Amino acid sequence: MYQPPQFRSTDPAHARALMRAHPLASLVSTDDSGFPVVSHLPLHLREVDGEPGEALVLLGHCARANPHWRYLAARPQALVTFLGPGAYLSPAVYPDRARVPSWNYLAVHCRVEATLVDEAEGKDALLKALIGQHEPPYAAQWRALDEDYTSKMLKAIVGFELRVTELQCTLKLNQHRPESHAALHARYRAGDADAQALAHWMETLGLVSTQEK
Repeated sequence: MYQPPQFRSTDPAHARALMRAHPLASLVSTDDSGFPVVSHLPLHLREVDGEPGEALVLLGHCARANPHWRYLAARPQALVTFLGPGAYLSPAVYPDRARVPSWNYLAVHCRVEATLVDEAEGKDALLKALIGQHEPPYAAQWRALDEDYTSKMLKAIVGFELRVTELQCTLKLNQHRPESHAALHARYRAGDADAQALAHWMETLGLVSTQEK
């Protein structure tokens, strides 16, 4: 993605935080004609123990009726995008009037290499990872379901592991315009949930002083 240097984050912790807080991702690859195809799927981020560097794997699945898994089998390289909170940036936050509106946002792009998971045991483990992230108490209910029913459900999906081979993280928060930070932070703190989330990120990145929080 386009990344002006002032908005590029090189701290993997920022990307991991966004991917976990906003797990509904866009999985992008190409169909058999070469046209882009997108599936919107919740993905579970796993950090791989015992591997050098920041080894990250995204776990997910799609319906067997969704042809996207076939495209991944044929062309394993794909793109995954995560979009965090975003909000309007008003020119009113600047001390002068020679300004224009803009939009602040947080985003992560991952280049990935896909491996399909289609055996029942692997898909069961994958689903339990998703359950553990979103609703741990449901794990007991899943284990207690009739075996014929769970077998049918597992057959209806195809799982995949997406190994992250390249990571990009953009945190666009007007970092290069410090004269706007205090007013922008105040507006975001008084705004909706997305705006308040951006205010928190401004604090995390040290764009506002303790007195302004």
